[in-house]
Amino acid sequence: MEMLYDPRMADDIRLYLFECGVIRLPRYVVNASDALSDERVDNPTPWYLLTHPRGNVVIDGGNAPEVAEDPVRHWGYLAERSPVLMRPDQALLPELERVGVDPASIRWVVQSHLHLDHTGALAVIDRLPNAEVLVTRTEYDTAHNLQSWERAAYCPADYDKPGIPWSLLDDSEDGYDLFGDGTLRCWRTPGHTAGHLSFEVHLPSGAVFILAVDAANTMEHLNETQSPTFMLSMADATRSVRRLRRLAWRSEARVVPGHDPVEWPSFKLAPEYYA
Repeated sequence: MEMLYDPRMADDIRLYLFECGVIRLPRYVVNASDALSDERVDNPTPWYLLTHPRGNVVIDGGNAPEVAEDPVRHWGYLAERSPVLMRPDQALLPELERVGVDPASIRWVVQSHLHLDHTGALAVIDRLPNAEVLVTRTEYDTAHNLQSWERAAYCPADYDKPGIPWSLLDDSEDGYDLFGDGTLRCWRTPGHTAGHLSFEVHLPSGAVFILAVDAANTMEHLNETQSPTFMLSMADATRSVRRLRRLAWRSEARVVPGHDPVEWPSFKLAPEYYA
């Protein structure tokens, strides 16, 4: 029988933040206003682990382990244009071992979207034997029917393979509460991709985090003092960041932007955690 949530087990609920290396992007790829700048920016690649008495959750999973060995061979064009700095021990499985979490305890892999720097868990899904993969149906359909201009951002080798236990969220399931107890809610935030999700995490201490992921790569994007360069729809991206600001205000949450080299060092990283 599946174990029901017991408030007395609140000590089991923890949020870990991991860095899966950095991508050395040209500034013009980050901000539309920097179109003429060739300066490089080291963008961190976060992923998240949420422990819970009903099963642990990996959010995204960072880069595939192959990226630490040969990013150009695994990713192709993007890695040719933007160097990737990643050590083998920054991949998902070594990091789970470092914080003492059994891969068999992962009940869910929750995907914000399926861009190549977010599919590290799917690359090793065969090593997460009890995990189900939650993603929007829109994102799934996009990733499995790529247009030519989308291909550089996705790595089908990570996710387009047999044996992945997909669970697809429809648009009508916006705000999906994964555990039914308010710990993790999944909010639709399209713009960066059509099926993008961001996440609201409530911890036993009362602390709340909004994991914006690529709906707001930086705090400047969140606050609309800069416009992101890489997006599918500017109108949707704008609506999504305004939604994230409303959600953060309502719950007095701290927002974790997707790839902010300025804000990222201010967070506690694993093996430290928030509870």
